Amino acid sequence: MRTDFDFTPYRRSTVGFDHLFDLLEKGQRSETSDGYPAFDIVREADDRFRITLAVPGFKPDEIEIVAQQNQLAVTGKPAEEDAKSTYLHRGIARRAFERRFQLADYIEVGSASFTDGLLTIELNRVIPEAMKPRKIEIGSGDAEPRRIGSSKEKALESA
Repeated sequence: MRTDFDFTPYRRSTVGFDHLFDLLEKGQRSETSDGYPAFDIVREADDRFRITLAVPGFKPDEIEIVAQQNQLAVTGKPAEEDAKSTYLHRGIARRAFERRFQLADYIEVGSASFTDGLLTIELNRVIPEAMKPRKIEIGSGDAEPRRIGSSKEKALESA
């Protein structure tokens, strides 16, 4: 039995959505299937998000956050431990990890903080001015419509 969804029929009938289908297929074959470390994603407002990862036992200098294009990668590498310590039970996972998040267009990583074993990353949606809706003023119908390259426009430019 096949457990993944086949996007081939949709790829054939759409143009320009390859990136979306690639993301969906990539999400099906998730790179980190063990779920470590646990995380939450919260929408604080329409244009603000927060990712919180539970990383107990890690220190801030053992964690690296890299934002590149539309991807956020959080990597943790525990430092070498004292050879003096002998554990009878090891219940707090301190293994190396890499967690990747696909970010939508215009999502920028704002800041990161580390408190009580929780790594919090703030994300903001910053839409360029050219992409924001703008109001178009409606002119009166008295003016003659201007055409690009018309003889009147050329005469005005040469004067």
